[in-house]
Amino acid sequence: MSDPVLALILIIVFASVLALVRYFKTLDPNFAAAARKPVLSGIISGVILRALDVDGASRIIATGIILTMAALYARLTGEESEPSDGMLLGALSGAAAAIPLVIDGGDPLRVIAECVLAGAAAGFGITFAVLHVADKVRQLVWDVVAAAAAVGAAWIPELAARIGADDRRIAIAATALVPVITIATVLKQWPDIRAELRHEASLGFIDDGDVRSTAHPFLRLGRGSWASPGAHRQFVRLATQIALRKRQQRNRPEEMARLYQLEIIKLRMQLQEMSRIDARSRAQMGDQPVSS
Repeated sequence: MSDPVLALILIIVFASVLALVRYFKTLDPNFAAAARKPVLSGIISGVILRALDVDGASRIIATGIILTMAALYARLTGEESEPSDGMLLGALSGAAAAIPLVIDGGDPLRVIAECVLAGAAAGFGITFAVLHVADKVRQLVWDVVAAAAAVGAAWIPELAARIGADDRRIAIAATALVPVITIATVLKQWPDIRAELRHEASLGFIDDGDVRSTAHPFLRLGRGSWASPGAHRQFVRLATQIALRKRQQRNRPEEMARLYQLEIIKLRMQLQEMSRIDARSRAQMGDQPVSS
């Protein structure tokens, strides 16, 4: 199998794996909606890189800078999310950017590795600035740091090749790294989400019995004690969004924090309404005679 064909297959497989990993993280089945802007900005970035027609160090630097600009566009036009989400969608944008470059281009597998790693680093850095940095000037500094990190990440395949690594192994390792890091992040974050939800339970907005099945990375995939698995997963998404907004609220000025508080109140009301509907559904199911 030629390298360009393998590169295109690798991009397709990588995008499919990212869709599964993102569902595991967010329980959001509408991956296409979240991926639309990153993919579009990635393809445009790839067309620009192809038009520049640079190679070697110039290509690596251009890849990092342009994919950082694509991640910045996604941040300004998309929904706020966590750094791991930004990393995942940034890597997807990088994979999309590689498509115009691997078609009739040189070093297609090396290009995929460079674009995926640069996009992942840029997406993580840009989203981290939104979540943890409130001041706009400091956000700009973080954006510059993210661009430098993206360039550095794009250098990794070149350094690996210099020590004798094969391009196919480099590309496979680069595309495997992002899903592994995302899953590890989910497993690492669940105690923090559990702590936030325990606080919500102490305030009476959710039941104590729902905390573990909502926060645990694997238990939340099922139905918990809910009548409907789909309703439970929607409940998990809302509860997780509350935990995210509470963390974002702590790093914002007073005026912005009030806006986040309004959103948190709205989400809490939705959770309570869902809990009431589920309780009625379970009560009705319990009243029905069991068929033999």
